Amino acid sequence: MGDSKASSMFGAGSAVLRGVITAPLERVRKKASGNREGPHDSVNAMIESEIIPRLLMAHAAAPARSKAKRSRPIDPEDASAFAVLPLRLEAANLLEEVDAFIAEGSSVETICLDLLAPAARMLGEMWERDECDFIDVTMGLWRLQEVMREIAARSPADLPLLKVPRSALFSPMPGDQHNFGTLMIEEVFSRAGWQSEALIRPERRDLLDRLGQRPFDLVGLTLARDCPSAPIVNLIKAMRNASANPRITVLVGGRMINENPRLVEEVGADGTGADALAALDTAESLMKAYSLHTQNQR
Repeated sequence: MGDSKASSMFGAGSAVLRGVITAPLERVRKKASGNREGPHDSVNAMIESEIIPRLLMAHAAAPARSKAKRSRPIDPEDASAFAVLPLRLEAANLLEEVDAFIAEGSSVETICLDLLAPAARMLGEMWERDECDFIDVTMGLWRLQEVMREIAARSPADLPLLKVPRSALFSPMPGDQHNFGTLMIEEVFSRAGWQSEALIRPERRDLLDRLGQRPFDLVGLTLARDCPSAPIVNLIKAMRNASANPRITVLVGGRMINENPRLVEEVGADGTGADALAALDTAESLMKAYSLHTQNQR
Protein backbone atom coordinates (compact mmCIF):
# COMPACT_ATOMS: atom_id res chain seq x y z
CA MET A 1 0.00 0.00 0.00
CA GLY A 2 1.15 3.53 -0.66
CA ASP A 3 1.89 6.11 2.00
CA SER A 4 -1.29 8.09 1.27
CA LYS A 5 -3.51 5.06 1.84
CA ALA A 6 -1.68 4.19 5.04
CA SER A 7 -2.06 7.76 6.28
CA SER A 8 -5.80 7.78 5.68
CA MET A 9 -6.16 4.42 7.37
CA PHE A 10 -4.27 5.21 10.55
CA GLY A 11 -5.02 8.91 10.88
CA ALA A 12 -3.28 11.96 12.27
CA GLY A 13 -2.73 10.35 15.68
CA SER A 14 0.04 8.20 14.23
CA ALA A 15 2.72 10.86 14.66
CA VAL A 16 1.66 11.44 18.26
CA LEU A 17 1.67 7.73 19.02
CA ARG A 18 5.12 7.35 17.48
CA GLY A 19 6.36 10.14 19.73
CA VAL A 20 4.91 8.48 22.83
CA ILE A 21 6.80 5.31 21.98
CA THR A 22 10.01 7.06 20.98
CA ALA A 23 10.39 9.17 24.12
CA PRO A 24 10.82 6.31 26.65
CA LEU A 25 12.89 4.29 24.18
CA GLU A 26 15.22 7.24 23.65
CA ARG A 27 15.70 7.47 27.40
CA VAL A 28 16.46 3.75 27.61
CA ARG A 29 18.86 3.98 24.65
CA LYS A 30 20.88 6.71 26.35
CA LYS A 31 21.07 4.75 29.60
CA ALA A 32 21.93 1.59 27.72
CA SER A 33 24.73 3.14 25.66
CA GLY A 34 27.32 2.07 28.22
CA ASN A 35 25.36 -0.60 30.08
CA ARG A 36 22.44 -2.77 28.98
CA GLU A 37 21.84 -4.12 32.47
CA GLY A 38 19.11 -3.02 34.87
CA PRO A 39 15.83 -4.98 34.83
CA HIS A 40 13.55 -1.96 35.10
CA ASP A 41 15.41 0.25 32.64
CA SER A 42 15.82 -2.23 29.79
CA VAL A 43 13.78 -2.10 26.62
CA ASN A 44 12.56 -5.62 27.33
CA ALA A 45 11.25 -4.60 30.77
CA MET A 46 9.54 -1.55 29.29
CA ILE A 47 7.90 -3.65 26.59
CA GLU A 48 6.61 -6.11 29.21
CA SER A 49 5.37 -3.47 31.65
CA GLU A 50 4.06 -0.78 29.31
CA ILE A 51 3.76 -1.66 25.64
CA ILE A 52 2.32 -5.18 25.85
CA PRO A 53 -0.48 -4.04 28.23
CA ARG A 54 -1.34 -1.41 25.62
CA LEU A 55 -1.47 -4.11 22.94
CA LEU A 56 -3.72 -6.21 25.15
CA MET A 57 -6.16 -3.33 25.58
CA ALA A 58 -8.27 -4.72 22.76
CA HIS A 59 -8.90 -7.83 24.87
CA ALA A 60 -11.62 -5.76 26.55
CA ALA A 61 -13.30 -5.02 23.24
CA ALA A 62 -16.41 -7.17 23.56
CA PRO A 63 -16.22 -9.86 26.25
CA ALA A 64 -19.77 -11.10 25.73
CA ARG A 65 -19.28 -11.65 22.01
CA SER A 66 -15.78 -13.09 22.32
CA LYS A 67 -16.89 -15.76 24.80
CA ALA A 68 -19.72 -16.82 22.53
CA LYS A 69 -17.58 -16.90 19.40
CA ARG A 70 -15.19 -19.77 18.93
CA SER A 71 -11.84 -18.33 17.85
CA ARG A 72 -9.30 -20.12 15.72
CA PRO A 73 -6.04 -20.45 17.67
CA ILE A 74 -2.82 -19.18 16.12
CA ASP A 75 -0.15 -21.78 15.51
CA PRO A 76 3.07 -20.97 17.44
CA GLU A 77 5.09 -21.38 14.24
CA ASP A 78 2.90 -18.83 12.49
CA ALA A 79 3.32 -16.47 15.44
CA SER A 80 7.12 -16.87 15.30
CA ALA A 81 7.15 -16.13 11.58
CA PHE A 82 5.00 -13.04 12.11
CA ALA A 83 7.19 -11.72 14.95
CA VAL A 84 9.94 -10.44 12.64
CA LEU A 85 7.58 -8.74 10.19
CA PRO A 86 7.25 -5.43 12.13
CA LEU A 87 10.90 -4.83 11.23
CA ARG A 88 10.26 -5.35 7.52
CA LEU A 89 6.73 -4.19 6.71
CA GLU A 90 4.96 -0.87 6.97
CA ALA A 91 1.91 -0.72 9.26
CA ALA A 92 -0.60 -1.02 6.41
CA ASN A 93 1.14 -4.11 5.00
CA LEU A 94 1.44 -5.58 8.49
CA LEU A 95 -2.31 -5.11 8.86
CA GLU A 96 -2.84 -7.19 5.71
CA GLU A 97 -0.94 -10.05 7.37
CA VAL A 98 -3.12 -9.75 10.47
CA ASP A 99 -6.27 -9.62 8.35
CA ALA A 100 -5.32 -13.01 6.92
CA PHE A 101 -5.45 -14.50 10.43
CA ILE A 102 -8.77 -12.78 11.10
CA ALA A 103 -10.19 -14.09 7.83
CA GLU A 104 -9.29 -17.61 8.95
CA GLY A 105 -11.29 -17.18 12.16
CA SER A 106 -8.94 -15.66 14.75
CA SER A 107 -10.64 -13.15 17.06
CA VAL A 108 -9.32 -9.70 17.93
CA GLU A 109 -8.50 -10.98 21.40
CA THR A 110 -6.51 -13.92 20.00
CA ILE A 111 -4.65 -11.62 17.62
CA CYS A 112 -3.60 -9.33 20.47
CA LEU A 113 -2.69 -12.09 22.91
CA ASP A 114 -1.07 -14.64 20.60
CA LEU A 115 0.31 -12.55 17.74
CA LEU A 116 0.95 -8.87 18.55
CA ALA A 117 2.16 -9.27 22.14
CA PRO A 118 4.70 -12.03 21.28
CA ALA A 119 5.95 -9.88 18.39
CA ALA A 120 6.55 -6.99 20.81
CA ARG A 121 8.47 -9.33 23.11
CA MET A 122 10.54 -10.52 20.19
CA LEU A 123 11.55 -6.94 19.36
CA GLY A 124 12.78 -6.51 22.94
CA GLU A 125 14.75 -9.73 22.78
CA MET A 126 16.32 -8.74 19.47
CA TRP A 127 17.29 -5.37 20.96
CA GLU A 128 18.95 -7.11 23.92
CA ARG A 129 20.88 -9.37 21.51
CA ASP A 130 21.93 -6.36 19.39
CA GLU A 131 20.05 -7.78 16.41
CA CYS A 132 18.17 -4.54 15.78
CA ASP A 133 18.90 -0.91 16.57
CA PHE A 134 16.99 1.92 18.22
CA ILE A 135 15.21 3.04 15.06
CA ASP A 136 14.23 -0.53 14.20
CA VAL A 137 12.64 -1.27 17.55
CA THR A 138 10.90 2.13 17.69
CA MET A 139 9.34 1.69 14.26
CA GLY A 140 8.45 -1.94 14.89
CA LEU A 141 6.59 -1.11 18.10
CA TRP A 142 4.85 1.83 16.44
CA ARG A 143 3.65 -0.43 13.59
CA LEU A 144 2.35 -3.04 16.04
CA GLN A 145 0.39 -0.43 17.96
CA GLU A 146 -1.03 1.04 14.77
CA VAL A 147 -2.29 -2.41 13.79
CA MET A 148 -3.72 -2.97 17.27
CA ARG A 149 -5.52 0.34 17.17
CA GLU A 150 -7.01 -0.38 13.75
CA ILE A 151 -8.35 -3.86 14.55
CA ALA A 152 -9.67 -2.73 17.95
CA ALA A 153 -11.54 0.11 16.26
CA ARG A 154 -13.31 -2.42 14.05
CA SER A 155 -14.66 -4.22 17.11
CA PRO A 156 -16.48 -1.56 19.14
CA ALA A 157 -17.39 -2.38 22.70
CA ASP A 158 -20.87 -3.44 23.74
CA LEU A 159 -21.47 -0.56 26.11
CA PRO A 160 -23.74 -1.17 29.09
CA LEU A 161 -26.87 0.94 29.33
CA LEU A 162 -25.92 3.17 32.24
CA LYS A 163 -28.47 5.69 33.48
CA VAL A 164 -25.65 8.01 34.52
CA PRO A 165 -22.20 7.09 33.16
CA ARG A 166 -19.47 6.94 35.77
CA SER A 167 -16.50 9.27 35.34
CA ALA A 168 -12.83 8.58 35.92
CA LEU A 169 -9.51 10.40 35.66
CA PHE A 170 -6.27 8.47 35.19
CA SER A 171 -2.75 9.73 35.65
CA PRO A 172 0.78 8.46 36.10
CA MET A 173 2.53 9.51 39.28
CA PRO A 174 3.65 13.11 38.64
CA GLY A 175 7.25 12.99 37.50
CA ASP A 176 6.92 9.50 36.02
CA GLN A 177 7.51 9.51 32.26
CA HIS A 178 5.81 6.13 31.70
CA ASN A 179 2.42 6.73 30.08
CA PHE A 180 1.36 3.50 28.43
CA GLY A 181 -0.28 2.06 31.53
CA THR A 182 -2.33 5.22 31.96
CA LEU A 183 -3.39 5.33 28.30
CA MET A 184 -4.33 1.66 28.33
CA ILE A 185 -6.47 1.74 31.47
CA GLU A 186 -8.24 4.92 30.34
CA GLU A 187 -9.23 3.30 27.07
CA VAL A 188 -10.41 0.11 28.78
CA PHE A 189 -12.70 2.15 31.04
CA SER A 190 -13.91 4.21 28.10
CA ARG A 191 -14.81 1.09 26.14
CA ALA A 192 -16.75 -0.15 29.19
CA GLY A 193 -18.96 2.93 29.12
CA TRP A 194 -17.18 5.23 31.56
CA GLN A 195 -16.57 8.90 30.83
CA SER A 196 -12.81 8.70 31.24
CA GLU A 197 -9.85 11.01 30.80
CA ALA A 198 -6.09 10.52 30.94
CA LEU A 199 -3.40 13.00 31.89
CA ILE A 200 -0.06 12.57 30.14
CA ARG A 201 3.08 13.58 32.05
CA PRO A 202 1.22 15.87 34.45
CA GLU A 203 2.73 18.06 37.09
CA ARG A 204 1.23 17.59 40.56
CA ARG A 205 -0.60 20.90 40.18
CA ASP A 206 -2.14 19.79 36.86
CA LEU A 207 -3.57 16.66 38.47
CA LEU A 208 -5.01 18.49 41.48
CA ASP A 209 -6.44 21.28 39.32
CA ARG A 210 -8.24 18.80 37.07
CA LEU A 211 -9.72 16.98 40.05
CA GLY A 212 -11.05 20.27 41.34
CA GLN A 213 -12.68 21.14 38.02
CA ARG A 214 -14.95 18.10 37.73
CA PRO A 215 -16.52 15.76 40.33
CA PHE A 216 -14.99 12.52 39.03
CA ASP A 217 -16.32 9.32 40.60
CA LEU A 218 -12.85 7.77 40.51
CA VAL A 219 -9.21 8.68 40.07
CA GLY A 220 -6.60 6.11 39.10
CA LEU A 221 -2.89 6.56 39.76
CA THR A 222 -0.38 4.36 37.90
CA LEU A 223 3.00 3.68 39.51
CA ALA A 224 5.41 2.24 36.97
CA ARG A 225 8.56 2.77 39.05
CA ASP A 226 9.48 2.28 42.67
CA CYS A 227 9.22 5.30 44.92
CA PRO A 228 8.86 5.81 48.69
CA SER A 229 5.32 5.37 49.97
CA ALA A 230 5.29 8.75 51.77
CA PRO A 231 4.97 10.86 48.57
CA ILE A 232 2.12 8.62 47.41
CA VAL A 233 0.31 9.01 50.74
CA ASN A 234 0.78 12.76 50.51
CA LEU A 235 -0.50 12.91 46.93
CA ILE A 236 -3.59 10.79 47.64
CA LYS A 237 -4.51 13.01 50.59
CA ALA A 238 -4.04 16.07 48.37
CA MET A 239 -6.18 14.51 45.62
CA ARG A 240 -9.01 13.82 48.04
CA ASN A 241 -8.82 17.36 49.42
CA ALA A 242 -8.71 18.92 45.95
CA SER A 243 -11.46 16.77 44.44
CA ALA A 244 -14.78 18.35 43.57
CA ASN A 245 -16.26 15.02 44.71
CA PRO A 246 -15.63 14.64 48.47
CA ARG A 247 -16.30 10.87 48.20
CA ILE A 248 -14.02 10.17 45.24
CA THR A 249 -12.70 6.61 44.92
CA VAL A 250 -8.94 6.23 44.51
CA LEU A 251 -7.33 3.30 42.70
CA VAL A 252 -3.61 2.68 42.48
CA GLY A 253 -1.88 0.25 40.16
CA GLY A 254 1.23 -0.60 38.22
CA ARG A 255 4.31 -2.72 38.78
CA MET A 256 5.12 -1.25 42.18
CA ILE A 257 1.66 -2.09 43.55
CA ASN A 258 1.49 -5.50 41.88
CA GLU A 259 4.73 -6.47 43.58
CA ASN A 260 3.48 -5.29 46.99
CA PRO A 261 -0.36 -5.23 47.17
CA ARG A 262 -0.24 -4.26 50.84
CA LEU A 263 0.75 -0.78 49.69
CA VAL A 264 -2.87 -0.15 48.62
CA GLU A 265 -4.02 0.22 52.22
CA GLU A 266 -0.73 1.76 53.34
CA VAL A 267 -0.99 4.69 50.92
CA GLY A 268 -4.68 5.29 51.61
CA ALA A 269 -6.17 4.05 48.33
CA ASP A 270 -9.47 2.20 47.98
CA GLY A 271 -8.38 -0.59 45.68
CA THR A 272 -6.23 -1.86 42.83
CA GLY A 273 -6.18 -4.29 39.93
CA ALA A 274 -3.34 -6.41 38.60
CA ASP A 275 -4.16 -5.14 35.10
CA ALA A 276 -6.62 -2.79 33.43
CA LEU A 277 -9.43 -5.35 33.25
CA ALA A 278 -9.02 -6.24 36.93
CA ALA A 279 -8.99 -2.53 37.79
CA LEU A 280 -12.27 -2.11 35.90
CA ASP A 281 -13.81 -4.97 37.88
CA THR A 282 -12.59 -3.42 41.14
CA ALA A 283 -13.91 0.01 40.20
CA GLU A 284 -17.34 -1.27 39.24
CA SER A 285 -17.57 -3.34 42.44
CA LEU A 286 -16.65 -0.30 44.53
CA MET A 287 -19.18 1.87 42.69
CA LYS A 288 -21.90 -0.74 43.19
CA ALA A 289 -21.09 -1.07 46.89
CA TYR A 290 -21.17 2.71 47.29
CA SER A 291 -24.55 2.96 45.53
CA LEU A 292 -26.05 0.26 47.76
CA HIS A 293 -24.66 1.98 50.86
CA THR A 294 -26.13 5.30 49.76
CA GLN A 295 -29.53 3.73 49.08
CA ASN A 296 -29.57 2.02 52.48
CA GLN A 297 -28.94 5.34 54.22
CA ARG A 298 -31.98 6.99 52.62
